[in-house]
Amino acid sequence: MEEKLTMENDEVVLITRNGAKVQLDKLITFDDEGTKKSYIIYTDNSRDENGNVRISASIVKDPTNPNSELEEIKTEREWKVIDTVLKSTVESIKKHMDKKNEE
Repeated sequence: MEEKLTMENDEVVLITRNGAKVQLDKLITFDDEGTKKSYIIYTDNSRDENGNVRISASIVKDPTNPNSELEEIKTEREWKVIDTVLKSTVESIKKHMDKKNEE
């Protein structure tokens, strides 16, 4: 059995090779008009060698279904969409935090 990503009641779940279910933390979901697809960005909260939290992204096959399967992102264009959304989100959070710290 290979690993499989799925949505279960709007939560991201990894089903491992031995059939165990691992719940992952959903960070962002969004639709992209250019690709006409829905995406989800999530994490298992593990860290890379620099201490940064690892994040992943997938295509949501059926965004109207809370139990949809997730699909691997394969094109450079889609990864650029993900990168743009992440950078925009981080910038928005920074602005919000700066504003909050000024109060």
